[in-house]
Amino acid sequence: MQISKQFRMLFGAIVKAGVISIFCFSVLAFAEDTKPDTPKTLEGVKVVSAVEAKALFDKKGAAFIDFRSAINFGKGHIPGATVVPYKEKSEFKVGFDSAKDSFDIKKLPSDKSITLIFYSDGPNGWKSYKAAYLAQKAGYKKIMWLRDGFKAWEANKYPME
Repeated sequence: MQISKQFRMLFGAIVKAGVISIFCFSVLAFAEDTKPDTPKTLEGVKVVSAVEAKALFDKKGAAFIDFRSAINFGKGHIPGATVVPYKEKSEFKVGFDSAKDSFDIKKLPSDKSITLIFYSDGPNGWKSYKAAYLAQKAGYKKIMWLRDGFKAWEANKYPME
């Protein structure tokens, strides 16, 4: 049985596309893993563990704000959390240039005195660090930062939507 030339060409194109896709996803995963960790503290912002965040969640003592992309939010998030995607193009460092980033601070609650818990992916999740810094500069008084992020929440098997 002979395989047609068109079929061989189509099969070859599919294999090449698969190899390219695997390469691209590998590069993206590597880039995410090579981001430096965020600082362990942020002046004016309380860093909380997943356990502390869960205690506030149980008491309905805070509003949770997720700064990951809408796609990642859709894959799973803390129940009741609000997604406020933070699009970053600035460097991953203290003293970042927020003018390079896109963050709609108007999507945060208007009451600047309520307790907010900011989170993104994990210790190298600069989006929540940057958003907490900017929200604090904008006058929000009770910002808590779940530095270990959604990864810690998920690792503890806490509720997710």
